[in-house]
Amino acid sequence: MIKITLNVVMAKRNISTGELAKLVGITPTNISILKTGKAKAIRFTTLEKICKALKCQPGDILTYIDDGHDKQSLSEF
Repeated sequence: MIKITLNVVMAKRNISTGELAKLVGITPTNISILKTGKAKAIRFTTLEKICKALKCQPGDILTYIDDGHDKQSLSEF
């Protein structure tokens, strides 16, 4: 499972959803979807812009958590 901690980084940087949306070039609704962890995917270009705007690394806003339930083995890729 990938946990999104964008809201934590935004709070540390004291940046609003609207302000980040303008800097990244996406809607505030899409930032909110990311913040709440409801996003199913993110483009690398969007991730890059978020990291640039927040002066952070992808690992600062995305964390992998092993939930112990493998859906696919690696050999199936």
